[in-house]
Amino acid sequence: MNVVNQTIVTEILLLGFQDLHDYTILFLFFLPVFLIVTVCGNILIIWLVASNSSLQSPMYFFVTQLCLSDLLVTTVIVPNTLHIICGEGGTMSFSGCIIQLYFYACSESFECFLLSIMAYDRYLAICNPLRYSSLMTPMMCMILVTVSWLTSFFVELILIISLINLQFCGPNVIDHFFCDFAPILELSCSDTNFIEIEALILCIPVTFSPLIIIAVFYVYIVRAAIRISTTSGRAKVFSTCSSHLTLVSIFYGTLTGIYMSPTKEKSMTVKKIASLLYTVLTPMINPIIYSLRNRDIKEAVKKKLFII
Repeated sequence: MNVVNQTIVTEILLLGFQDLHDYTILFLFFLPVFLIVTVCGNILIIWLVASNSSLQSPMYFFVTQLCLSDLLVTTVIVPNTLHIICGEGGTMSFSGCIIQLYFYACSESFECFLLSIMAYDRYLAICNPLRYSSLMTPMMCMILVTVSWLTSFFVELILIISLINLQFCGPNVIDHFFCDFAPILELSCSDTNFIEIEALILCIPVTFSPLIIIAVFYVYIVRAAIRISTTSGRAKVFSTCSSHLTLVSIFYGTLTGIYMSPTKEKSMTVKKIASLLYTVLTPMINPIIYSLRNRDIKEAVKKKLFII
């Protein structure tokens, strides 16, 4: 039996937001604004951390990695989305579609790992302050981030290899504004049960395990905060974690809305709007959360702008 991949589909048609045609002008106005704010905001955070000695700490190093992840999502998806909206639909090569999915998925996986690392960082800073410097060294930070990126690239590569070995013999239309995993899978004329099970299994270490790790660390953090006798001391602990908790809530909240709610109970329009929030709005507000709610970042901005 000849088991050769006979991929007939060479081009993917993305419909974009044709079901929201009346809002095209709003999309064309706000998406470029969000793109510019996202790119400038994340690059600003990276530059501030790199150029200020007061921000040379593990927490801000992890923030720069979050910024890189957000920049990857934004640049991979938003420019092509604008092209699709302008043309009331647009085409991508099948290989281009797969590449977009791969980098989007890598960024998503990395952010799961990174949020758990940031929770570990906060746990050490609050629950083991005397050992913090010896445990969270620059080398350890680099190792944690490197392993997270490499694991993300490897895990998503497994899925991509399984995906491209399926047969795609038509149709080639995706009712979405970017190449997500489920819409591409629906185009296959092969049996997709194996890759669906594979994706579900890989979700456990990539998505669910980091969330459990985050929850466990915050149980210890809350217990440590309760032991503090002063109200100001407890407030300082929760203030230290507030930005990270906000990021976790936004990230996993949108992730749940897009991928974990029953598909039959939501329209494609609702799913696209939820995806838009995740791929466009979240990367824009992440640096805002850390700049508006972080005194060190605000002080660094003032110094760079000579407003002191």
